[in-house]
Amino acid sequence: MNIIIPMAGLGKRLRPHTLSTPKPLLPIAGKPIVHRLVEDIARVCPEKIESIGFIIHPSFGAAVEESLVQVAAAVGAKGKIYYQEKALGISHALLFAAELFQGPVIVAFADTLFRADFHLDTTRDGTIWVQQVKDPSQFGVVKLNAEGEIIDFVEKPSQFISDLAIIGIYYFRQGEKLRAEMQYLLDHDIKEKGEYQLTTALQNLRKKGARLTVGKVQEWLDCGNKQNMVDTNQRYLELIRSQPLIDTSARIHQSVIIPPVFIGADAVIENSVVGPYVSVGEKSVIQNSRLQNSIVQSNTQVTNALLSNSMLGNFVNFAGHFSDVSLGDYGTVAN
Repeated sequence: MNIIIPMAGLGKRLRPHTLSTPKPLLPIAGKPIVHRLVEDIARVCPEKIESIGFIIHPSFGAAVEESLVQVAAAVGAKGKIYYQEKALGISHALLFAAELFQGPVIVAFADTLFRADFHLDTTRDGTIWVQQVKDPSQFGVVKLNAEGEIIDFVEKPSQFISDLAIIGIYYFRQGEKLRAEMQYLLDHDIKEKGEYQLTTALQNLRKKGARLTVGKVQEWLDCGNKQNMVDTNQRYLELIRSQPLIDTSARIHQSVIIPPVFIGADAVIENSVVGPYVSVGEKSVIQNSRLQNSIVQSNTQVTNALLSNSMLGNFVNFAGHFSDVSLGDYGTVAN
């Protein structure tokens, strides 16, 4: 089994946080999004994961590449790095990792997390995971027949087709067949809405006899913007609250900690109330402050602050009384 994760996007909806850190490496409950995604997939995958291909932008740099290789190693797989410089659609992106489309393959987008209680059925031709949504016009959706098989894919429908939104996780029993359909789109310059769409390749695969079915997750946790990040951090902390979430090297003095919270290595909490639903990265310092439902990344100083529904980057120096903040790396705010 191979996993391919396209993640070359620059995460514009999450700026300023993505100006210096790729979106998939932003933390949720103390771990990068992509790390949690790989763990979630490994949990439901019945076969050994051989390789994980990460399709990134060349500007991400060597440190990011090394961290991704380590993410793969953590689940016993070999990490491979591929580069996509220009965004021309998902089919275009995935073909940079064409060598991994052999046998069973999982494709997963790196800005979505899920919670599920199932094991992957590897006997099916393909499974596309979906979630019922209120406004399907913002998503790619699938239409089913009476037997529950997919008979149509529609990108952001202007009229109601289905309310089953594709969440960005796919399984294919024969990856080489999907690769051939994606390559056909590029060879014949077949675009939809200006891009080489994955849904077009899936439609062609279905027309040639592949029986594609849907899988449903218990929860779909989006990480597309700051508010979604904060909400997903809250939900993840709730889900893993039984695990040890406060590093033994963290120093907590004259403070109240309201679980669930994550507090990283060598963090310092002084004269503060932290929680519930707060993640504090390693070597960050919280003093004389009240934090709830927020993400504070690493090496950040927070003083005399009242923060809720907020997200602070790395190496931030924040002192003030704001209540809802989104501040990127190396920022300084002082009253």
